[in-house]
Amino acid sequence: MADEPVADDPAAGEETAPEDDTAAADTPADNGTPADDTADAPEGEDVATADTPAATEDAPSDDAAVAAEDTPDADAPDAVDTDPVFDADALAADIVQGEADAPITVIEYGSFTCPHCADFYENVHGKLKANYIDTGKVRFIHREVYFDRFGLWAGMVARCGGPQRYYGIVEMIYDTQREWIGSGENAEVIDNLKKLGRTAGLGNDQIDDCLKSEPLAEALVAAYQTNAEADEVTGTPSFVINGEKHPNMSYASFTEILDGLLAE
Repeated sequence: MADEPVADDPAAGEETAPEDDTAAADTPADNGTPADDTADAPEGEDVATADTPAATEDAPSDDAAVAAEDTPDADAPDAVDTDPVFDADALAADIVQGEADAPITVIEYGSFTCPHCADFYENVHGKLKANYIDTGKVRFIHREVYFDRFGLWAGMVARCGGPQRYYGIVEMIYDTQREWIGSGENAEVIDNLKKLGRTAGLGNDQIDDCLKSEPLAEALVAAYQTNAEADEVTGTPSFVINGEKHPNMSYASFTEILDGLLAE
């Protein structure tokens, strides 16, 4: 395992949005696995989806309204509109890792299907957590970017466990990215994400309710659109450090920026 990814060149270290917005929700990110051209949920699976326009140079617009799609199997149960276990808007809100009053805020925009985002968690995030987040210097926020519906489904599972389990599931998703995407078949992806959720301590019914929840899908996509537009995010991973946007970078570059801010 390399100590740091060679990612100071943003062109070499970012996953950019697909140029065709309409295809953004239908194809997984380029991660060495074949894409599913149809990207319809597998027959018999009741999984909520939402249109996920890419974070383009113009940022998501109001015209790209969040519209939940019908479940692909007409005979399947209707998607869950309400669920007593969770509140969709609450689950879509920012989840902070670290002390709420830390002097530095680092926001990561990451896609669960982006290989460079997985590299960040493998090589950089653990060091940031040990040296800055756990020591009260940085409050860290992971914001999901949905370039494809696989990433959206992963986000729904990650948020299903609430704030206490969120970052543990996030790390599991990135650490096993190639494994859970597998061949790129929808049924396999859904099954693998459910296994990850169970490993994290979620119950089968809890996972199913989250994956079937159209309100949750809509809330997550709406939060993504609002945040990505506000911060002008066009690729992943991207970082906003105390309000200033930065491209993907090595741990050494992070320490230079963070130590400089702490010295002010």
